[in-house]
Amino acid sequence: MSTNLIDLENDLKNKKLNSIYLLYGEEKYLIQEYVKKIKKCFGELYLGINYILLDESNIDSLISDIETPAFGYDKKLILIKNSNLFKKDNKSPIKDKFKEYLINNTEIINESVVILFIEETVHKMDFYKNVEKYARAIEFKELKPFEIKNRIKKICSLYKVKISDQNLDYFIEVAGTKMENLINEIRKLIEFAGENNEISHEDIEKLTIKDIEAVIFDLTDYLGEKNTKNALEILDNLIYNKEPLQRISITLYNHFKKIYFCKLAIEEKKDIATSIGLKPNQLFLVGKYRKQASCFSEKEIKNLLNELINLDYKSKNGMIDLEIGLKSILCKNC
Repeated sequence: MSTNLIDLENDLKNKKLNSIYLLYGEEKYLIQEYVKKIKKCFGELYLGINYILLDESNIDSLISDIETPAFGYDKKLILIKNSNLFKKDNKSPIKDKFKEYLINNTEIINESVVILFIEETVHKMDFYKNVEKYARAIEFKELKPFEIKNRIKKICSLYKVKISDQNLDYFIEVAGTKMENLINEIRKLIEFAGENNEISHEDIEKLTIKDIEAVIFDLTDYLGEKNTKNALEILDNLIYNKEPLQRISITLYNHFKKIYFCKLAIEEKKDIATSIGLKPNQLFLVGKYRKQASCFSEKEIKNLLNELINLDYKSKNGMIDLEIGLKSILCKNC
């Protein structure tokens, strides 16, 4: 069956839903938006009557839920979140049962239910191929930079608030590229600016909660400048905002690993974005990684990475407090 998003849009527009949908991919925000639209087509939903929620823990009841009447409603919506049935290593017996049921009971499914699979990971193996014959299977990839900008601009326009291209670029740099975060943050800025006004650089600076990777960029800038005070202040702010210490440590390690690969790519005249694994919507970060790579020698980066690895081992074995260890590393490398 077709896997074009336009077909899903047409289904929603005409309020003629297909019997099975499989929505998957990295862009969770957009998936949830389409889930809401599909629910809206049903009007009233009553859990246990015309609305069933399943996941990995109770997926074995799928066939019996299909066959149980919706009691007063034409159809029921069966929403299945993260069943993991589409993973290649999943050997649940319901996979074979459902494949056989699909073949022999197509009319029952078409007449009585809409089955909506929401999955994080999908391997296009036998189970996927069998379901895909009957389903609209649509992958939601992370949006490209121009798509992100267009969506943000559209939201601002709906509320009659302006944002310049320069400030929009800065906003995405600060808030990250995940649509869920971007939507939450832009709504806050829109409300602050007010109708017929413009979002300023200062508004973004004051009000936007920075994505942790953006904060780590700032921390790294201070490390490169040997500015111990500001580097520690950023770490303290992360801790104050209840960012898990383990996540801070891992993010810092991954960031410097990318700086190291960036440095090697520059020396070997390779493509930086490919070398450090940037996604298409992160290409604007190439210049920032290049700049930070110039602030550290290979030896300095290797030492810092080794120190973070040792800290991880020692903290997990109760040999040092993780917060103290992180601050020690920052002071030593400033």
